Amino acid sequence: MSHTYQLSELCALVDLPIRTVRYYVQQGLVDRPEGGTRAARYGQGQLEQLRLIKKWSAAGLSLDRIRELLAGDAPGVPERAKRRGTLQVLSRLTIDDGVELVIEPGRAGLTPEQVRAFSRGVMQLYDELRSQAPAPASTATPNQPPPD
Repeated sequence: MSHTYQLSELCALVDLPIRTVRYYVQQGLVDRPEGGTRAARYGQGQLEQLRLIKKWSAAGLSLDRIRELLAGDAPGVPERAKRRGTLQVLSRLTIDDGVELVIEPGRAGLTPEQVRAFSRGVMQLYDELRSQAPAPASTATPNQPPPD
């Protein structure tokens, strides 16, 4: 038999207030526990649901989007059409003149710490590539022939 948790134990494992977990259950984001009131027991399924909710909330996803993801949409599913008033949070990393990277952390399921680590890694890789690349052969533009 799998391990079950009282509400207080579950909240301690996911570092969420009891009130928040009850709200998520009420909203249908987390499955209802076995038993009622003080005898209620939560299992591994509810623990995983709460961990995902916490991760996606930290990444900036709305509860509506989290509900969709928990219902079976994969994080890589194309985003639904944007509605009027939709707020989109983007991170733009300027790597060099003419080189930028745009990250939508919510859709990517990345926490702010992960976005920073990813950005550092991209910058490091770019610096390594630039140090290995030979200098440009000429200053000709694509529409002009190289100088004689």
